[in-house]
Amino acid sequence: MEEKCEVKAFETIKIKKKYGEVEKGVVFRKLPERPEHGQWAKKAKEEGRLPVYLRDGFGDWPELNPGTYDISLGIICERDVEIVMRDGAKTYGDIYRPKDQADIPCIISWSWFGKRACTEDDDPEYQTPGVPYGSYSRHCKFEGPDPEYWCHKGYAICNYDHRGVNNSEGDIEHTTHQEGEDAYDLIEFLADLPWCNGKIGMSGSSGLAVVQWKAASLKPPHLACIAPWEGIVDQYREMVCIGGIPECGFCPYLVFSFYGKNFMEDFYLMTKESPYYDEYWADKNPKLEDIEVPAYITAGWSHFHLRGSTDAFQKISSKQKWIRIHRDFEWPDYYARENIADLNVFFDRYLKGIRNGWESTPIVRMDVMDAYGFDFQIKRGEDDFPLARTEYKKLYLDGKHGSMKDDPISCKSKISYDANKGRATFDIKFVEDTELTGYMKLHLWVEAIGNDDMDLFCAVQKLDKDGKFLPTNIVGAPHPGTTGRLRVSLRELDEEKTTFFRPYHTYNKPEKLEEGEIVPVDVEIWPLSRFWHKGEQLRIEIAGHYFREDWFEPFDYDTINKGRHVIHTGGEYDSYLQIPVIPPKYTAGDYAYR
Repeated sequence: MEEKCEVKAFETIKIKKKYGEVEKGVVFRKLPERPEHGQWAKKAKEEGRLPVYLRDGFGDWPELNPGTYDISLGIICERDVEIVMRDGAKTYGDIYRPKDQADIPCIISWSWFGKRACTEDDDPEYQTPGVPYGSYSRHCKFEGPDPEYWCHKGYAICNYDHRGVNNSEGDIEHTTHQEGEDAYDLIEFLADLPWCNGKIGMSGSSGLAVVQWKAASLKPPHLACIAPWEGIVDQYREMVCIGGIPECGFCPYLVFSFYGKNFMEDFYLMTKESPYYDEYWADKNPKLEDIEVPAYITAGWSHFHLRGSTDAFQKISSKQKWIRIHRDFEWPDYYARENIADLNVFFDRYLKGIRNGWESTPIVRMDVMDAYGFDFQIKRGEDDFPLARTEYKKLYLDGKHGSMKDDPISCKSKISYDANKGRATFDIKFVEDTELTGYMKLHLWVEAIGNDDMDLFCAVQKLDKDGKFLPTNIVGAPHPGTTGRLRVSLRELDEEKTTFFRPYHTYNKPEKLEEGEIVPVDVEIWPLSRFWHKGEQLRIEIAGHYFREDWFEPFDYDTINKGRHVIHTGGEYDSYLQIPVIPPKYTAGDYAYR
């Protein structure tokens, strides 16, 4: 079948890598040459590669120019500091720190995006959606901590170009063991500098969060704490092949956003080489149980980092761990004044040893979303996630009426839709106020007409009493609902990791469908927290295509659909949506405290 998504041609090589006893050829792509300093944004715009959320791009790639200079009153930058890895590879970082201060901790800002802003303008148009102009300085690395804030608070910031980025030697790899070892080496290098107090932290969102899991799992002696602001932990299940369906929009776009002198591992092309979950993909997953340092974790109910962040919170071994799950997008959340101040308290406690009462912070803080830009509750404190008081309930699908019922449906029926353009919906009206917080799963009996496979895209939505869609708004755009996806041929479950409330798929044993075959599947739906008022409706929408409007990240999927999809309900076909109902903490008559 012809692939839906195309990427332009470029030079590639295969490098042999060992994963345990297995050797695989990993695809590396030649990085484009570095443009002249200050020309990155112009070049990227001409080539159509500039992210719409940045007016001047990620970061710049100037020639090496070591030296120390003042960036503002009381802050210096040691530019292009050479940092040698254990295998001799030379890498480079810009270290910002308070002038004439010693015995201070350092926070690492690590990513592929370039350590220096791509403009020499003192007032750059360097913005991200939802972040007010002027919120951070031109010394702030994309998605990272701003030196002009943290240095005034008594911290050093290391904006780091890791292996393969810009002038740093080697090839770029993504969430590999090599990357973890390099982070270890950087941490120990910084801790040994004469001005450092020997305590290193890590901060940043998205790509800057992902490496923190790898680094912390290797237990570098001087890593004192981490603050991963929304970071995936399973690249296959959470980014490149969610539900076993290859992502072909954002991933190739991302790998074309970097420059360097050598090669970069191309994880998009690796979905062609290794379409199923194997040793290659497993190597990218950190050993979360080996993480023991204090951790301040965030997750967003509306972005693809959600699954990894909530998984990490549950699985890391740290005795001091906190998670805050918010309704916003990662960038406005990371740069919000109150959240910067909150993170400052955490770092003061674990990087400076200041006893400031941080331990009284609720272990879990979460926003309970309502509709549009409004939340039912903000930063509600809880003791755990998922919540111990969760009451799981099955809502049975009725294909005849396009509805869901509390009790099993005795009469068999079915509903079908065009595999590429159609969709099916099932609704239920809540007769009382209802909060859903936690994990959902969708159990379906499905059949493919005219094909031997199916790609399913599901969304849990909220409607008003009259059936009008009530989205949550994220950075001004409507969110399509809490999602779940599955390629039906990859329906096999890992029985050891599957729980009552959450299916866990192996993604490595494809089972194609026979003509007329009806099979049961369990679709993992990512967590949510949302409130339905009495009379409002819950909808599960099922389709063969990705649906999201007015969104700037170019997500798209290599689907295999054709013909028609059929969903069977009722009788022996007990299709249902299982929901996590949260009862009030306290009730008195009509009063309910949540």
